[in-house]
Order: sequence, then C-alpha cells, then structure tokens
Amino acid sequence: MTVRAEMLSGDTIFRIHWRLGTDRLVGVCHCGAEHEAEDPIVLWDWLLAHPRHPEGGDE
Repeated sequence: MTVRAEMLSGDTIFRIHWRLGTDRLVGVCHCGAEHEAEDPIVLWDWLLAHPRHPEGGDE
C-alpha cells in the first residue's frame, strides 16, 4: 500500500500537465494563471516570469 502525500500549495508552486493525446503542455502558476505550449522551455520561462503574466488568466 502506498501513502499519498498531500498536494503542495503556496506562493512558489508551479505545475505542468500534459494534455492527453497531444504534444501540448499546460503550465499552471500559483496565482491560477495558465499557459499552453509544446516547448517545455517556453512554458518554464512563462512560469518563472511571475508576476509579469496576467493574474488568473492566460498571457
């Protein structure tokens, strides 16, 4: 049996999800803004640019 850890939260948590059936990745900033890209470097650059992207929305 595996023990599941609670999902992390906070001001420095970023998430990247793979969009099933595609080559697209979706980045989610701790502020709730989301951005989609094929290139993981582009996505990380966008995530680490916080707070320069619009709060709660896509850039």
